Amino acid sequence: MPQARLLVDLPDGPWIADVSREFPDTGFRVLAAVPGESAGFALVRVTARDADAVLSAMEGHDALTAVSVMAREDGVVTARVETDAPLLLLAAKRSGLPIEMPLDIEDGVAEVEVTGEHERVAEMGRRLREVGLEFEVERVRQRVNPARLLTDRQRELLLAAVDLGYYDVPRRATLTEVADHVGIAKSTCSETLQRVQRTVIREFVDDLPSRPLEDEPEIAAVDS
Repeated sequence: MPQARLLVDLPDGPWIADVSREFPDTGFRVLAAVPGESAGFALVRVTARDADAVLSAMEGHDALTAVSVMAREDGVVTARVETDAPLLLLAAKRSGLPIEMPLDIEDGVAEVEVTGEHERVAEMGRRLREVGLEFEVERVRQRVNPARLLTDRQRELLLAAVDLGYYDVPRRATLTEVADHVGIAKSTCSETLQRVQRTVIREFVDDLPSRPLEDEPEIAAVDS
């Protein structure tokens, strides 16, 4: 199923656009968000050098009708907010495609990830423009169920290696101990784990935001 990562340039007006541009070095992570009838509610984690200044700007913004601090530690504040202009939530609701959480916003740009049928991903793009949001498609790829990346035998061996502490630092189990635990030869265990590691690492690297785009036709189709 297609998974798209969109970089959405938020317009001036919504609180998170204005405040994140006022504090460009601050990270805003939306942990959860729910659209209401005329408002949106979200749980937001703010990471800032001067959290008090950021909170003050949030509390003073016209688009935020409520700000409640839920947790706080050095440089990190988690707050529940209510806004009357949840543009991203409106676009998601209209397209029938939920935005995956957490959602990161920095300096007025939101990194949005959505997964769904190609038609719904394209509809999301149309709905974003409909509410005045411009964006670029950073990546489109087929999302693979992690369980399908490995065979049953590979998955069993990987889980055993993790449980025994083979990947701990320092290691709590040797390759021989892992092999003995699952009842296979050490050489077979080594080769299988190498294949597993290669598969998992390649999947992880493909998911990194700095990975070059490789599927221009599909991206163009979504962004049309």
